[in-house]
Amino acid sequence: MRLRICIIASSQFPIREPFAGGLEAFTYTVARKLISRGHSVTLFAAGGSDPDLGAEMLIPERLELTAAARSDVGAMPVDWMQQHHAYLGLMLKLAQSDDFDVIHNNSLHHLPLALSSMVPAPVLTTLHTPPTPWLESAMRYTSPSAVFMAVSSATAEAWASTVSAGVIPNGVDTDVWSAGPGGSDCVWTGRIVPEKAPHLAIDAARAAGHRITLAGPIMDRSYFEEQLQPRLGDDAVYAGHLRHAELVTLVGSAAVAVVSSQWDEPYGLVAAEAMSCGTPVAAFRRGGLVEIVTETSGALASEDSVAGLAEAIARASQRDRAAVRQRAVDHLSLERMVTEYENVYAEMAEENSRRQTAPAQ
Repeated sequence: MRLRICIIASSQFPIREPFAGGLEAFTYTVARKLISRGHSVTLFAAGGSDPDLGAEMLIPERLELTAAARSDVGAMPVDWMQQHHAYLGLMLKLAQSDDFDVIHNNSLHHLPLALSSMVPAPVLTTLHTPPTPWLESAMRYTSPSAVFMAVSSATAEAWASTVSAGVIPNGVDTDVWSAGPGGSDCVWTGRIVPEKAPHLAIDAARAAGHRITLAGPIMDRSYFEEQLQPRLGDDAVYAGHLRHAELVTLVGSAAVAVVSSQWDEPYGLVAAEAMSCGTPVAAFRRGGLVEIVTETSGALASEDSVAGLAEAIARASQRDRAAVRQRAVDHLSLERMVTEYENVYAEMAEENSRRQTAPAQ
């Protein structure tokens, strides 16, 4: 069944390599896979998104404020207003459109939820994060036909008091994240921000006797300068913000991938990517990571400390790389995830068609 799908992504970060984060990588891989399966995909995303993606692009209109508006002492920050403007314009446009069978909302903005009753196509929202005040507030106004899917059981449980969500675990392209040879060093990848705590990964790798390479965008410059830079040296190297192919090589050549998050990871995409390369994962016992990392594919720290994470690195380094890779292929693949979304899309489109053709009561 060929579907016309509108995917709502971030209006702030372009969908292109090197990705700003896991959400952008998720949107890119899902869109490409849907297109390859014959669906028509239209993507709402920030300007500068990859034109080779193959999707029709809905680029957000830029906000132009008057001098009088900018001088308002109570005005919200310009970036906040730009995002509000972008999503408001999109939802008003979709309200007048019958071009889509389903809308897949992957943004973290409240307006696609709050205004979902306005649009003729049913809206599926993937819950990529724990509850936030803006999203919780918008839930009160969602369309009765709205559908919610969480990226892990942990995330669904976190939202349970607000909304009932199904679970479609995230997936990675196991062809792109191919098996690597392994090595002797540790690796850490992700956004460089305090809640991801790469400084703890450095400390734990050192305690375990391993060199470590870190890669990812610096999203918090103060944190990088205060916590990461002083720890860098011969046995701890920052490789920069790498493209996908470079990351695959780096991760596949590591002995262990370290996930040091100090918040409850909604899923843990970097763990799934590492496992797809055959690289076992050592992580803190947080959020969706508990559902991804098993005794065959890595090790979870027995305690929330550097010593606990170092001990997990030692255990993870003993895992069989072929078994780690097989765990990803069997349970964490992009193919599996997109098939599950396709099934939900089809059910939503059929139910919407029945509602539209039902005789008036």
